[in-house]
Amino acid sequence: MKITRVDETPQEIIHFDDDGPKLEPQHIEDIAEIFQTPLTGAYNWDYTIADTRIKKLYELGKELNWNANTDIEWNRPFPRDEFPAKQDTNELNGYQPYDDMSPEKKLEMAWHLHSWTQSQFLHGEQGALLVASQLVSCAPTYTAKLYAASQTFDEARHVEVYNRYLQEQVRFMWPISPYLKALLDKILTDERWDLKFIGMQIIIEGLALAAFNTAKITTRDPLLYDIVSYVIRDEARHVTFGVNYLEEYVSTLSDEERDDRGMFAYEACVIMRERLMPTEVWSHFGLDAEDTRRYILEGGQLSEFRQLLFSRVIPNLKRIGLLTDKVIPHFDQLGLLDYEEMPDDSEIDWAEMTKPLEEKPSAEMDAESVPAH
Repeated sequence: MKITRVDETPQEIIHFDDDGPKLEPQHIEDIAEIFQTPLTGAYNWDYTIADTRIKKLYELGKELNWNANTDIEWNRPFPRDEFPAKQDTNELNGYQPYDDMSPEKKLEMAWHLHSWTQSQFLHGEQGALLVASQLVSCAPTYTAKLYAASQTFDEARHVEVYNRYLQEQVRFMWPISPYLKALLDKILTDERWDLKFIGMQIIIEGLALAAFNTAKITTRDPLLYDIVSYVIRDEARHVTFGVNYLEEYVSTLSDEERDDRGMFAYEACVIMRERLMPTEVWSHFGLDAEDTRRYILEGGQLSEFRQLLFSRVIPNLKRIGLLTDKVIPHFDQLGLLDYEEMPDDSEIDWAEMTKPLEEKPSAEMDAESVPAH
């Protein structure tokens, strides 16, 4: 094993060659980037557990574990001459520089966009793994520590499954978006445990849950459909845990402290809106990144669809008390307040959440959208 420490995040696209020799352990090089954190841990000496929602969520996490190796049918290659996502949902449709590309170039770009998106899921899940492990130490209550421990295992499984999907099915991986990296750095290195909860459980997990549901709608790959279906079950519990736990805690804060947490949530949303922009891929294919970004935000046919990714985050911020008078105008400028009256994730559909895992979720996919093998 070789560990190489780097001062900056690597920016290279990594390719995986199926025809090459299998690596032995001594050939593996781990690339590690160090971050420093003034994390303050907490023992909890009250081991009693009330029959709460959080306890039930913890129990569900134990009951609904799935195994990435045995519960997913990996031997389902996707043809490289097919688009991995439905093209009627391509937000670049109608953008002249994109429309002028050859069909071959569009197909190549589609695979890079697909790789970029799944790579961000992978990198985000590693960030979630690190934050969840911190919450085990710094969460102040016993039940929160237990749940954070179960979430840590979930996030490890998500890292495993997305890494395997990228290496075996997509066969190349994009580096982390600088915007996602900036937010993860902030969450990981902040000493306040509740900001870690807000940043991870409400913002990143909330947007991820919406993005995973979007992936289920748009993907043409049955393998990815199954992966996302399993991951969504875990993520729904994580977001619900965050909303239920933070709702009670935020009510104990002063107005100044709530405003401070609310502004952090707003700034995180701004960063995450940019994280959804694959500017690196656009530039890689010769598109003007700023002009393309402007088209997506202002004139793209799916700009509203992109905004809907925040439809889970805004109601949850309102529920826990972070849409304060000071913060509301900032969210209004982003055009996100239309979602504040939508349902939040505090109410739990126990019947839905306790359903047994489906053997093969992709059986419900629209057959016309799946390429023939």
